[in-house]
Amino acid sequence: MDAMTVGSFTPSVVLDVAASTGRLAAGGLKVTEEPVSSSPSQFRSLVEGELDVALTSPDNVLAYRFSHRNPIGEMLDARIVGAIDRGMGLGLYGRPGLDRSGLRGATIGVDVATSGFALALYALADHLGVRRQDYELTALGSTPRRLQALLAGECDATMLNAGNELVAEAAGCVRLAGVTDRFAPYLGTVVAVVGAERLDLARRLTHAMTETCKTIVSGALDSEAIEATQRRLGLDGVLAERYLERLRDPVDGLVTDGVVDHASLTTLVRLRSAWLPEAVDGHDVMDAALAEGSGLVDRL
Repeated sequence: MDAMTVGSFTPSVVLDVAASTGRLAAGGLKVTEEPVSSSPSQFRSLVEGELDVALTSPDNVLAYRFSHRNPIGEMLDARIVGAIDRGMGLGLYGRPGLDRSGLRGATIGVDVATSGFALALYALADHLGVRRQDYELTALGSTPRRLQALLAGECDATMLNAGNELVAEAAGCVRLAGVTDRFAPYLGTVVAVVGAERLDLARRLTHAMTETCKTIVSGALDSEAIEATQRRLGLDGVLAERYLERLRDPVDGLVTDGVVDHASLTTLVRLRSAWLPEAVDGHDVMDAALAEGSGLVDRL
């Protein structure tokens, strides 16, 4: 049995169910899941070997592989190994009573200002008629931390998903716009590594999680998924049922084949190029991401 440490922003229900149903053990894996506070800390931990594999936004992999301006200032051999979900309800949420006009002059929480969720935020706000210069950003770290900040009144709005948005809605917060309403197809969570040393572990993890995703969507693991949701995310029975519906959603939910499709990568690249353009010798650095043989996606 190979031990590995996986870093995630929000506890992974899929990973939990993969463990409880024996799929991780069948792949020869003993997995410890560790929370990460931000995308820069997650990728620093991958580089330093504190984490073996990340469950992360694919935009983070784009940034650390192709952008000279990424938050840790070092371009990495970051790779996507497999797709897990399509955003799990990712959307822009405001405090109770906030409408789109309230975004002007608002304080909006982000992980970091250059993250994929932040780029999606800029695009959604722009669609709502609120320009980037019309609101202030505050860096608050991971999605659970941003949820707590929103509930505590420490920000007016933020991007939420993966069960955090359900808690926000139950507390009276307002969903102002959803990512997949505007930018489908989209990828929300992928399995990622830095370098080739841990590729085998990541491939085995991806296989176990993909099989689990497929079985959850089929309806064969309802009780296991609901129990894991309540235990890992702290959701009550009603919200856990809603979370299960989200897992099965064909637009927002789980990816049942693990495939990182070109159309979804194109969505992410276009968001980054539009809101954080970066050129070298007159060429957008993100052009390389969609090229055949870019190394962005692991091709077994």
